[in-house]
Amino acid sequence: MPIKLLLIYCCIAFGITACQSNTEDTAKIKKQTLEPATNTAIDIIAQTLQVKYQQSDNRPSAKCDQQIANGNCYKVNLQLTANNSINYTQWRVYFSQITPIQTAISDEFTIKHVNGDLHVIELSEQFKGFKAGETKTITFYADFWSLSESDAMPNYIAVNNNDYAQVINSTKVTQDADTGLENRPYVVPYTDLERQFKRTKNDKTQWLTAESLYERNKNYDFTAFINNKNSLSKTIAQQIIPTPTKATFSNTATLDVSSGLNFHFNNINTKSVAAAISRFEQLGIQQVKSTAAVSVNLALVADSTQPNGRYTLAIKPDAIYIEAGDESGVFYAIQSLASLYKMGQSTLPVGTVTDQPHYQFRGVLVDVARNFRDKEFILKLLDQMAAYKLNKLHLHLGDDEAWRLEIPSLPELTEIGAKRCFDTTEQHCLMPQLGAGVDPSSSVNGYYSVADYQQILKAASARHIQVIPSLDMPGHSRAAIKAMTARYNYYMQKGDKLKAEQFLLHDPLDTTVYSSVQHYNDNTINVCLESSYAFIAEVMQQVKNIHHEAQHPLTRYHIGADETAGAWVSSVACNTFIKENTLGITKVSQLGSHFIERIAGMLASMEIETAAWSDGLSHTEPQKMPPVVQANSWGLLMWNGHQQAHNFVNQKWQVVLSTPDVLYFDFPYEADPKEHGYYWGSRQINSEKVFQFMPDNLPVHAEFWLDREDNPYVADDTLKVNEQGGVISAPLAKNKAFLGIQGQLWSENIRSNNMAEYKLFPRLLSLAERAWHNANWAVPYNHNGGVYSQNSHHFTKQLKQQRDQQWLTFAATMGLKEFAKLEAAKVHYRIPSVGAKIESGVLYANIAFPGLLLEYQTLDGQWHDYKHPVAVNNDVFVRAKVASGIRYGRMLKVTFN
Repeated sequence: MPIKLLLIYCCIAFGITACQSNTEDTAKIKKQTLEPATNTAIDIIAQTLQVKYQQSDNRPSAKCDQQIANGNCYKVNLQLTANNSINYTQWRVYFSQITPIQTAISDEFTIKHVNGDLHVIELSEQFKGFKAGETKTITFYADFWSLSESDAMPNYIAVNNNDYAQVINSTKVTQDADTGLENRPYVVPYTDLERQFKRTKNDKTQWLTAESLYERNKNYDFTAFINNKNSLSKTIAQQIIPTPTKATFSNTATLDVSSGLNFHFNNINTKSVAAAISRFEQLGIQQVKSTAAVSVNLALVADSTQPNGRYTLAIKPDAIYIEAGDESGVFYAIQSLASLYKMGQSTLPVGTVTDQPHYQFRGVLVDVARNFRDKEFILKLLDQMAAYKLNKLHLHLGDDEAWRLEIPSLPELTEIGAKRCFDTTEQHCLMPQLGAGVDPSSSVNGYYSVADYQQILKAASARHIQVIPSLDMPGHSRAAIKAMTARYNYYMQKGDKLKAEQFLLHDPLDTTVYSSVQHYNDNTINVCLESSYAFIAEVMQQVKNIHHEAQHPLTRYHIGADETAGAWVSSVACNTFIKENTLGITKVSQLGSHFIERIAGMLASMEIETAAWSDGLSHTEPQKMPPVVQANSWGLLMWNGHQQAHNFVNQKWQVVLSTPDVLYFDFPYEADPKEHGYYWGSRQINSEKVFQFMPDNLPVHAEFWLDREDNPYVADDTLKVNEQGGVISAPLAKNKAFLGIQGQLWSENIRSNNMAEYKLFPRLLSLAERAWHNANWAVPYNHNGGVYSQNSHHFTKQLKQQRDQQWLTFAATMGLKEFAKLEAAKVHYRIPSVGAKIESGVLYANIAFPGLLLEYQTLDGQWHDYKHPVAVNNDVFVRAKVASGIRYGRMLKVTFN
């Protein structure tokens, strides 16, 4: 008898009690059909479960927690589809979600925040299993906004009660064959401008379509720079990137270098310029030792009054002469020669260049902690930094997600802290934050051995680049904390309590509940434990020794010191320290500054200068810090970030501008949800915006830049004092200046070398331009202060015209000379998108950089070269490609009207 008829019969014959009893039995029978997930079951789930991530609404709603993120949250529909039936229970799915989930709506699933960005989907008691082809949807609401498809992290992990874990295949990224970039097949593309693309109702950001890009590109006409498709105009032939201080060239005379260059080193150490000469050879100009070849005389002029890096380059009709104040100047002069050279040609313009850097500090930060970049990537980057006269590599080696440098006396740091897999105890590896997956040998994992790191140091020395290592502390230190916890557990099991506690970084009795900016609850070193300082001293001595052995002295170290959130409140060690210290520390809020001051003193005793981020340094007392302190200022300009930068300079600290509005290269190039990257400070930082930066005058940008929602903002650079007359903020004092600027490549969602190079290049060339060259269109800083907005007009129309004309030349030089050099070095630079429109059945297309080839795709799927306006009769796609035709830019759709 069918179960349904049997139930009806029971209800009639025996009454409601029997009916209820049999209903419960039936539920038990149904539930029993779901068997606990075995390892094989997890394999099946990983192979067959299809995941789709659809951000559907950024607009605040009643579902948003009004106490969090000012009531802002976004809605996601997470669709789970079973290709085959899934009749298993006792399994769950771990996944990375960059902002915490507030609420999850589902009868059959729950979602919990684990730590950092890691969340877990668990089965509720109502879970009924999946029929073949069945889709179940979990709707969740998460903090803030989601504005880019790259927000949806990959590598969801199916796990059973045995902690057997496998990545769900449908959530893996793939590589696009044409662009070399990541595809996320599990992400549903954005389509709605108002619901999905914008932050708030006041957000004025426009989606950069092919049509709007066409209108923007129309502002720049490159035809004047191109004589024909095979040659450059004289203007481009005479350009050097970065722009020299002064350059004068003949309009007719050239020097033939087809027979190679014969270097006369005189009193120059050949090792100091070998890397620059090697680049010449890579570009196609050979070094020869023949009197018939063109001679390059390198004469070093010792003059201690001349700044480092200054040089004079004279290209004569029959020879080249270089004079400089130091070996770096000679090196840069040779790089300028290489910049003048166009691949495939055989001449250089005759002329004279007198040059020196505008800033002493011209840096690039590469975050290898969140996602690893291998040694070969760093070596290639050093080549390109040197080519464009950048001289500081800030290598971010340690953070919450990993520790990347071998410390021989503390092997746990790399044995455990350098890899993410699936280990809930975190005694063998760290849990898989940032969509890392479960494979400890994947490319996002790894570390530099001492030999690897010393090879990097030696390569940097050969290119006149200083490596500034950073192992963040006391916040952003989870990898180190967990590695030292594993060390503690190991030695405690062996009964060696003294050794177990030697380098312990957390207080086991600390019950403080806190959440860092990246949502960790256990990422902050306890600053009240002497073992924490013993650990730091051990690490710093080891790092110093490694540098010394590589003949690359460790003279400056970046301690991080940023984003320490609410830790230590309930730490027994800290409560004891506050009661017993004689330093005047009476409350927990003083502990962070005490840590920075103590570590800075420790470094000074080791003859190492301290560098740190501005937010941590802002809490210290300058009189308790060493005389030399580097402050990386990362305040947003749109939020008056210039004020803190000025304050640090005025108190005689060395300030390196790391301004997110323009110098965070993990941010997208353009406002398009398919453009990869975080965007909390800006939706769009293209190469032109970096070129526009006036680092000597931060507040003036309010006249022509917009905030992160494309609305005007006001920058107040007037003197501000508190009720006691103390200075809150003030204009930059006269005769004070910034030490330099640094571009940042943070790597939370950068998982491949290709993507990392895409994010760095070609913006790195604009960074080099602003670091080296002081533009004549830049508005001089007003030391008397003022209020800047779109109505203040210090940046005049004439200055804007100068800037835009120089950008036109710069962009043409990149497209017509430098891109080919990047291509030859196998640098995966960003090929720009093509602007296009269809008007009256005719396709018009343009691009921001000349020298690239344009294509359009018709309905039959065929790509055709675009050389001039062409008739079309339907929607088309457009894209650019390199001259060799082996790599393509991202395509955009053009709508037929």
